[in-house]
Amino acid sequence: MEPTQTAPTVAEAVQGYLKTVREARSENTARAYSNALGVFMRVLKEHWIEPELPAAGLTEDGLAWMLSYLKVFSSSTERLYTQAVKGFYVYLAAEKIADINLPRLDLFVKNRARKPGQRLPQFPRDDIERVLEFAVQLSDNSPSSPLRSAQGETLRLRDLRDRAFLLTLADTGLRVHEACNLRRGDIDWNEGRAVIIGKGDKQAVVRFSTRSLRALKDYLSARAALDGASGRPLPSLPLFARHDKGAGKKIKPITTTTGRNIVSARVRQALGEQATGRITPHSFRHYFVTTVLRASGNLKLAQELARHASIQVTQRYAHLSDDELDKGYHEIFEK
Repeated sequence: MEPTQTAPTVAEAVQGYLKTVREARSENTARAYSNALGVFMRVLKEHWIEPELPAAGLTEDGLAWMLSYLKVFSSSTERLYTQAVKGFYVYLAAEKIADINLPRLDLFVKNRARKPGQRLPQFPRDDIERVLEFAVQLSDNSPSSPLRSAQGETLRLRDLRDRAFLLTLADTGLRVHEACNLRRGDIDWNEGRAVIIGKGDKQAVVRFSTRSLRALKDYLSARAALDGASGRPLPSLPLFARHDKGAGKKIKPITTTTGRNIVSARVRQALGEQATGRITPHSFRHYFVTTVLRASGNLKLAQELARHASIQVTQRYAHLSDDELDKGYHEIFEK
């Protein structure tokens, strides 16, 4: 006769749950969940539920106790530990260890957990505008352009590229990796648009201002000889290319690291060493969104142009038509 399998204790159920977490999640997540369940076990003991008791006796009340206990923790820790403990109850239900009312769990979290606060992006708007003014001056008349050496030509190409890159970030709201991934063929020069694959692998239309298009054309015109000698179709070439010893005369795309370095270097040149680290590529995206809001007061327009999906970032409104987006964009950036 086979021995009957005994029901797991609370401690054994916790270890079984953490084992599934370790198998499916990262090491850091597993460590955080282990800490969360350690706190949860202390909370259960305060309510006379010892680790050696059968896990079948657990109810959703344990999550309610945990939510009350977590009020002394930071909101971010509260969210993480709540997720971990709720996952434990889902595990109990899935493994038929305990009879758990899952909708009641959701209700506890909805009614008792702190709501995450919304922080407005903080960035130095005036400093960004000073950086853009500096960028506009990175033109054919820059100090490096009169040099006829190969080094001088490379410096000139960097100046033109960086000017175009900074104006593109500021006037399109592109994320840094989206800008770095652009190809020449992505741009519809007549319409002043580009179709990109953005966050979440979603296709989106991005609009360009006249000044950003002009800067791009100046840069690509100066790069024409290199592009022509590449032996590749022009539309397939990167919009922003490397101009360093490693690239040589090949047309290689810049990486997101290079994009961040461009911003860092030009901020330092425009504002001085003390500004290092205060402005990042994402600061230009914040600048773009606030420029739209300040000029239009239209949250729907800002949400659509910035391609925000989350209600925590802007608001969830009805989709605007392309004509409305074009009109709203050009009324702001072309005046």
